[in-house]
Amino acid sequence: MSSPQQLDILAIAAHRDDVEQTCGGTLLAMQARGWTTGILDLTQGESGTRGTAAEREAEATAAARILNVSHREALDLPDGNVENTLVNRLKLGAVLRRLRPRVVILPYWQGRHPDHYTTATLGYEACFVSGLAKVVTPGESNPPHRPFKILYASLYADVRPSFVVDITPFAEQRLQSLLAYRSQYGAQPEGTGIFVPEEEIRERTFATARHYGLLAGVRYAEPFVQKEVGLVDDLILLPVQSI
Repeated sequence: MSSPQQLDILAIAAHRDDVEQTCGGTLLAMQARGWTTGILDLTQGESGTRGTAAEREAEATAAARILNVSHREALDLPDGNVENTLVNRLKLGAVLRRLRPRVVILPYWQGRHPDHYTTATLGYEACFVSGLAKVVTPGESNPPHRPFKILYASLYADVRPSFVVDITPFAEQRLQSLLAYRSQYGAQPEGTGIFVPEEEIRERTFATARHYGLLAGVRYAEPFVQKEVGLVDDLILLPVQSI
């Protein structure tokens, strides 16, 4: 998958299949609006309970096609041991300077898996570092770049979202991108206490999206948190009915 000169939206996640679970529908919705989207996976899946890194790479490529993203790549951070170090911040900074996204989507900063919440902090600090003019990133000569907006995909977090994105027209396509990971979600004995049974994936995926859709009066949605205060120009154009 060739790299565009610039992305509008870049979703950064610890593992191949994290984006599909948390914000795949949003990437589809934004691509349909004409925005250029991409995915950066920080690890390659070598330590996963199911599948191999090679299998995960092939599945991620297939899922990227389903999600209509313009670019997807994976770094080589250790799977299961993502750390917020200067070396890793500079690795991410080099990608940010090359792809130059306006919006970055990160995992929520709390969660069960250490890789997930570490990626939230690592990604934020990489966004900051990549904008420092005197910082040199490895293997790249691109000028500094700092994304305008950082959002956190909060699907599995027990928090009230700042907003949700209507993914109703893309709910089925989003599910298919997740099911592309046959090594993870196909019926098999390994990890049965951790992974959702294959026969339950559709129900759980749509039930979660339905819950967040109901909060905003649409059928299916994905939730996000932003740390900064929102700005409204026109009260008349505010969506979502109060009563």
